[in-house]
Amino acid sequence: MPSFSLLRGSSSDNNSRMSNVLTAIPVFNEVRHVGRVLSEVLKYASDILAVDDGSRDGTDMVLRQFPQVAVVRHPCNRGYGASLRTAFRYAIDHAYEILVTLDCDGQHEPRRIPDFVRACSGDIDIVSGSRYLKRFPGDGKPPSDRRRINQIITEELNRKLGLRLTDAFCGFKAYRVSALTKLELTDDGYAMPLELWVQAVHHRLRIIELPVPLIYLEEERSFGGALDNADIRLAVYREVLANSLRRVEMCRAAEACSSSAFD
Repeated sequence: MPSFSLLRGSSSDNNSRMSNVLTAIPVFNEVRHVGRVLSEVLKYASDILAVDDGSRDGTDMVLRQFPQVAVVRHPCNRGYGASLRTAFRYAIDHAYEILVTLDCDGQHEPRRIPDFVRACSGDIDIVSGSRYLKRFPGDGKPPSDRRRINQIITEELNRKLGLRLTDAFCGFKAYRVSALTKLELTDDGYAMPLELWVQAVHHRLRIIELPVPLIYLEEERSFGGALDNADIRLAVYREVLANSLRRVEMCRAAEACSSSAFD
C-alpha cells in the first residue's frame, strides 16, 4: 500500500484570496434552496458553477436569475457523481487552480468557503469537510442509518487504505485542480467518493480534514430508488469500494509488469 499522510485542518478568518478558484454546486430539483444558497455563495466566491443534473422542478428558472453564475445542464438526471465529474472537467478545462464543491441542500455554510481555499495550499491536494471531527454549537443529529453507514464505510476505508478519516461522505471539499487530472472516476452515483479515496491513496495525494458543522435541514431527503434501503445502499458502497480497489491493483500490476520489461 502506498504511503499516505492525513493532516488535520482548522478554520480561521474569511479573508482568503479567491483568485483562480472555482466554486461548484451540484443541483438536482433544489428549487426550494438554490436561490438562497447561490445568494450566500456569491458573498464569498466570484467564479461559481452550478451543475444542473436534469432538474424538473423549476430549478432552471431560478438559475436564470443568476447570470453571474455559470451553468452546465445535464439533459437528464445522471447522478451526484456524474455532476461532480462535470465540475472537475470544467475546472480542468478552464485552468482553475482550486475547485471548491458544496451541496445545495443547505447542509454547508458558504461562509466557510475561504477556509477551504486557504487550507488547500502548499502541497495539500484535497481538503475534505468533516462533520464528526469536532462538535459545533447547535450541531444537529443525522438520521441514524446515514450515520451508521458513514461510520462503517469510513472505518473500512481507513483499514483498507491506511487512512484516518472521520467522514467519508461530506460533499464540502476543496481540490487542487492539478491533482484532479490524475483521477479516473467512473461512478455516477453517491458512491463516487469511495473511488476518489482509493485513487487519492494510489496517487499519493495529500489530504486534510476540515471540521464543519453538522446540519440536516431535511432528514427525509431521499437517495432515490433502491438506495433508500439502507442495507442495499451499504452493499452498493461496499461493491464500489471493492471494484475500485481491484482496479487500482490491476493498474499497479500493469505498471510493475511494464517496468520489469525495461529492466
